[in-house]
Amino acid sequence: MPTDLRRTKESNISEPRINDRIRVPEVRLVGPNGEQVGIVRVEMALQLAAEADLDLVEVAPMAKPPVAKLMDFGKYKYEAAMKAREARKNQVNTVIKEIKLRPKIDPHDYATKKGHVERFLKGGDKVKVTIMFRGREQSRPELGFRLLQKLAQDIAELGVVESAPKQDGRNMIMVIAPTKKKSEAMAEQRRRRREEHDAEPAANAPASADGLDAPTTDPTETTEATPA
Repeated sequence: MPTDLRRTKESNISEPRINDRIRVPEVRLVGPNGEQVGIVRVEMALQLAAEADLDLVEVAPMAKPPVAKLMDFGKYKYEAAMKAREARKNQVNTVIKEIKLRPKIDPHDYATKKGHVERFLKGGDKVKVTIMFRGREQSRPELGFRLLQKLAQDIAELGVVESAPKQDGRNMIMVIAPTKKKSEAMAEQRRRRREEHDAEPAANAPASADGLDAPTTDPTETTEATPA
């Protein structure tokens, strides 16, 4: 089958039948605002569509009789394409970030690592937290468990524990999921960037007490008194 003919056939299958392509004796007609007109002959439905300068679109071909609606088909296709584009735009893949800790981590390093976890969660990403045990630390798994519990409590506003702490060889692993979806987090980041961008002109604008530019004076100028 030629390529052009195959594409035309596929297009015809995917799109609903409209106007004189509707080959049934009668349809259940729906008006442009969703009102139920009732079952009418297809010739009458086509006449009503022509009078309203609209298309007759078969929206439920398997119904008995098929359901057809009066609408602007070109506008309908455009809006459907825009919705599909927006859906693809908002479709994001959740990324799993990883942070590694030691059971006896010092407070400064813990604060730094916790900051990374918070940043990942704010970005809408999951975080895999790994406690690495070495030597005799392997006999004290409760140290890693308590550390993971503390981290979960510290970031409770941003994330929830999706996978509870569990031993995996020499490591202990916990997975934290963000409370916000990735798409929501990205939308919030875009909003913040817009707000920061809008605030820049105001911050850079010169300010004066009375709203007028103050006169400038050359520091090299001197004022001399004129004798009376």
